[in-house]
Amino acid sequence: MAPLPNNFFQPKNQAEYTSQRQQNWEMLARRGDSRSPFSAEYHHRLTELHRQIVSPGQRVLEIGCGRGDLLAALQPSYGLGVDFSPLMLAAARNRHPGLNFLLAEAHSLPVNETFDVILLSDLVNDLWDVQTALEQLRPLCQPHTRLIVSLHSRLHQPAISLAGKVGLAQNVLPQNWLTPEDLENLLHLAGFEVIRRQREMLLPAPIPLINDFCNKFLVKLPPFDSLAWINLLTARPQAQPAATAPRVSVIIPARNEAGNIENVFRRLPRMGAETEIVFVEGHSRDNTYETIEKAIAAHPEWKCQLHKQNGKGKADAVRLGFDQASGDVLMILDADLTVRPEDLPRFYHVIASGAGEFINGVRLVYPMQEQAMRFLNLLGNKFFSLAFSWILGQSLKDTLCGTKVLYKRDYQRIAANRAYFGEFDPFGDYDLIFGAAKQNLKIIDLPIRYQERTYGSTNIDRWRHGLLLIRMVIFAAFRLKFI
Repeated sequence: MAPLPNNFFQPKNQAEYTSQRQQNWEMLARRGDSRSPFSAEYHHRLTELHRQIVSPGQRVLEIGCGRGDLLAALQPSYGLGVDFSPLMLAAARNRHPGLNFLLAEAHSLPVNETFDVILLSDLVNDLWDVQTALEQLRPLCQPHTRLIVSLHSRLHQPAISLAGKVGLAQNVLPQNWLTPEDLENLLHLAGFEVIRRQREMLLPAPIPLINDFCNKFLVKLPPFDSLAWINLLTARPQAQPAATAPRVSVIIPARNEAGNIENVFRRLPRMGAETEIVFVEGHSRDNTYETIEKAIAAHPEWKCQLHKQNGKGKADAVRLGFDQASGDVLMILDADLTVRPEDLPRFYHVIASGAGEFINGVRLVYPMQEQAMRFLNLLGNKFFSLAFSWILGQSLKDTLCGTKVLYKRDYQRIAANRAYFGEFDPFGDYDLIFGAAKQNLKIIDLPIRYQERTYGSTNIDRWRHGLLLIRMVIFAAFRLKFI
């Protein structure tokens, strides 16, 4: 541990503990912004990581904001910084006049509004009662709120102590030194669920080229990841069921699927407050469009839409359907019905319960019918699932199952940030998965039974499209993992 201030004493209660730390931070504030190269590099990398997680234009609260630099770097539409040091807040108001700052202590927050993102950056190791402080945040959350907590790795405690002794780091009082597992348990007790864990920063020193190689690439690989300086956890409020039954839109891209249309009406269950069917026909060589028109006329009991696709590819068709859908929950059902329509209520119950925010169908658990998936396609799917689970930091067993379910409000956020990944996915599966991960949605795998098609043939070229998917995996790794 770094040398203690001259007025250090072992506090007997929370009031003494807080007063001592407040005096220490007031002393640091008087010294001004005089970070060592080590400390400056550490905070620069920490800011980079937060900017990858938090999209601009959100309502952001930071507890323990100090001078407000991290909060400002995230470009919030509304930013509120809370700190218990008057001098730190005075500096923050001077540096960032467009933000809001509040003098308060983390264990008793006088805040009664909600936020999209709440930050605790290198704070929890300095708190008297971490669980109580975390519980203070629960009323400030909506279901979509994300809590982002960073803390030093306990492994580097000796190095931090040495850095303090030689003047390369500022003095710190005795710390809690929580492990990520300790913190995850405390988050659970306070009503939060961790959805992503990151180990970051291998070399906290400003050495050109070597620095980037170590901190963006090497630290993501075993065994170097165990030496990381930063533990970063992203959490959400624990699952809460929807207050009212959501309306459901089932989007059905259909190309050369005339023989399957009547089965959609015959087999699709009704879900939620209302179930809508949105057909998007895509340049069929058979009479799919006319068949859908006749089927809609023959089933006036169903709320339906029919759109003719102008672009090409399933991704374009799904986006058109999503944009036109009127429901709160969006579901994709391939018109070949290899995923059984009867299974869709299972997806509905998972998302309506709040257990997940992006529900991904998985075809690789239950035995398939003999012709449902060719062997090489099966191997490709298993490879992509392993690659994606590693890149996203969340388990994803089947990346190319056509059935995916999410709320329309979440899809709109994904669509607004689509340019971050580009638009070269012809199927739309990776586009949605990448977007869901970037928006920190809770991804849930839902096993289903996959059947062989009974009409028509697949529109997928496994070699041409397989190479394209490999290209997308590499692209995603540099957008989500090696950043």
